[in-house]
Amino acid sequence: MIFNSPKKQRAHTLRILFVTSEAYPLIKTGGLADVSGSLPAAIRDLGIDIRILLPGYPAVLEKLQEKHLITQIHGLPEVGSVNLLGGKMPDTGVDVMVVEHAQLFERPGGPYNDGQGIDWGDNALRFGILSKVGSILGGLHSPLQDDWIPDVVHCNDWQSGLTPAFLHHSASPHARSIISIHNLAFQGNFAPEWVQRLGLPNHSYQMHGLEYYGQMSFLKAGIYYADSITTVSPTYAREIQTEQYGFGMQGLLAARSHEIHGILNGIEIQEWNPATDPYLAKTYNLEHLADKKIVKKALQVQLGLETAPHKPLLGVVSRLTHQKGLDIFLEVAESLLAKHCQIVVLGSGEAHMENGFKDLARRYPRQVSVTIGYKEPLSHQIMAGADMFIMPSRFEPCGLNQMYGLRYGTPPVVTRTGGLADSVQDSNSTTMKNNTATGFVLESAEPRQLLHTVQRALVYYHDPRAWRRIQRNGMRRDLSWTSSAKLYLDLYQSLAQRR
Repeated sequence: MIFNSPKKQRAHTLRILFVTSEAYPLIKTGGLADVSGSLPAAIRDLGIDIRILLPGYPAVLEKLQEKHLITQIHGLPEVGSVNLLGGKMPDTGVDVMVVEHAQLFERPGGPYNDGQGIDWGDNALRFGILSKVGSILGGLHSPLQDDWIPDVVHCNDWQSGLTPAFLHHSASPHARSIISIHNLAFQGNFAPEWVQRLGLPNHSYQMHGLEYYGQMSFLKAGIYYADSITTVSPTYAREIQTEQYGFGMQGLLAARSHEIHGILNGIEIQEWNPATDPYLAKTYNLEHLADKKIVKKALQVQLGLETAPHKPLLGVVSRLTHQKGLDIFLEVAESLLAKHCQIVVLGSGEAHMENGFKDLARRYPRQVSVTIGYKEPLSHQIMAGADMFIMPSRFEPCGLNQMYGLRYGTPPVVTRTGGLADSVQDSNSTTMKNNTATGFVLESAEPRQLLHTVQRALVYYHDPRAWRRIQRNGMRRDLSWTSSAKLYLDLYQSLAQRR
């Protein structure tokens, strides 16, 4: 892809710096990592020169391929200098740059908290430095040896939200910026002292800037200063401008509505492919759906459930949090077990929810299996072996698991919100006739609604011909990044032309 720069008056490949706090398979805590691992690869395949910028966590340093030192970056707040490493993503070969600083990033625990789930006390500094490095690389005086200066800096969630603010307050010309909101609920709010400590001007701490209810907000900084804003689904782009879903930022978002673009996420269709998935006891595809029963039986045996091929197996792979609505699933679980359903859960989160599901498994050992934590092979096995996937989120910016369910012929049961509304079509008389039915949609995350919707799904489940139609409709959906990547490309080109 060739772009004609109006400043340089010469043709060059469009350059994108993709700043993120996690990217699969280097490091993962949630859906952000999946997007950050697969979207840059899809954009690269369109002929774009894209590079990912990541913190140097131990897992990243261990897994990064062709690792080498690019340069040092000096004059950073609090820490002085960091190393900037280069390398490649495993599998895709996308270029990666890593901010290496042992004190900031090389520690046990996760990217954001320790092993006990407590946030690192210096997260403002850690991700302030990531944001600052992103802005330096996006400036005219980039320290990269090959003089690589991006046309657009694409930031993701609060962890890189200060990058547009640093760019805005830079004295030299700089790249345009985008902030992608993957989940507005996580905002990166810290004490006001961090404005000065991170080297931002005092006057930036105001309502028209960084200030957010008496704190400095990384995410608000990104929303306020970025040249453009994206969300991970069209419905979520509209929802966040309302009081119900705006988490206090709906006024600012509504004021910037002309710059908000809702682009539905895709999934990595090579990794999530039932025809080639190495974790499955038997692979299958659209034309050989009967083999899915072999995967179900293997899962039942593995988890100690009754090997009953005709009993509906309901799968959950999720964080066990209020957002995900699994508390209402817990409320109706016994009613569903009374209808001869089986339940398998993989996830972790709020203690009362973990304990509730574990207690359910203790009382119904042949009908319920609960695994606390996350295991990649088991997540694939549940997605393939379950008959339907339960995802009654109270809000969901995009969601990827419902798309994995579609891909694996496991119809999702979802709430009509965010990306769930954009990716799952309810099964009813109309959608069955026009072959668009792919799952089951409840209007709100309430126990009675969920119970009614699953019961409605069970009617279809016990009609094998109708169920196969729903499965095949979902498996035929194009869930790749191809169309979404082209929308990002259009946005990049539009922004680059403003420089």
